Amino acid sequence: MNYTTIKYQVSENILTLTLNRPDNMNAFTVEMSQELIHAFNRASDEDEVRAIVVTGAGKAFCAGMDLTARGEGNAFGLNEDLKPTITDMHEKYDSDEIVNGVRDTGGKVVLAIYDCKKPIIAAINGAAVGIGATMVCAMDIRLASEKARVGFVFNKIGITPEAASTWFLPRIVGVSQALEWCYTGEIIKSDELLQTRFVKSVHMPEELLEAAYVIARKVVQHSPVAIALTRQMMYRNSAQDHPREAHKVDSLAIFYQSLEDGKEGIAAFLEKRTPEYKSKVSTDMPHFYPWWE
Repeated sequence: MNYTTIKYQVSENILTLTLNRPDNMNAFTVEMSQELIHAFNRASDEDEVRAIVVTGAGKAFCAGMDLTARGEGNAFGLNEDLKPTITDMHEKYDSDEIVNGVRDTGGKVVLAIYDCKKPIIAAINGAAVGIGATMVCAMDIRLASEKARVGFVFNKIGITPEAASTWFLPRIVGVSQALEWCYTGEIIKSDELLQTRFVKSVHMPEELLEAAYVIARKVVQHSPVAIALTRQMMYRNSAQDHPREAHKVDSLAIFYQSLEDGKEGIAAFLEKRTPEYKSKVSTDMPHFYPWWE
């Protein structure tokens, strides 16, 4: 795929994924959603990529859905001739009719983020509103510029939160804070984002990307398979209703990692040297992965 709304740049095993519609404040379109899904799926299995940093070109991160892009049609590209039910969402989830006419565009991007095998760091450089805000909820670590502004503004325009944010956001800031932000639709400044732990840290604009790369460089030193397993274990096991379900997956992960990269990691520790991991996510994920299917 030739990307026209994003940039895909790899250096030092770090993918910098840049939303690239600066003249439109990187407003989200159906085309951007398709390119992001392709990019996250590509990076997930691309061995050269071992960590991902996501940011925006220009002054904004993402100003939300481009509500001018659909003309007089449905602003979100949905099929208004349909009358979908929750049964349809269960039974026809992967049908063309539901995928292209009902399922929210941002949600499809977030699910690609959720399934990705690589750690994802958001470098929120400016305005992140609507899908710009909900998209980063699915990323593992969030850093913000002093100029960052985040808004869950859906209720303000008569709609509801999307992109699975009602699953992610309460896990980050708690249900009460998540509800307040969505109820009011207020624009949240960087100091409140830090206070509520929505972001890890706040930086001067010119220092934001480097701060993200500092974290990414630490990540890429480790076993890519162990990292991929850890990412999925953390998200999926934390949503189980009993710790024994995590114990089952933890046990298999430890068992198989102890046979390969674990041996190298322990040897390197004892010999006081840097480990040389040989595993690849494209070929060496253990046979029980993905365990949730």
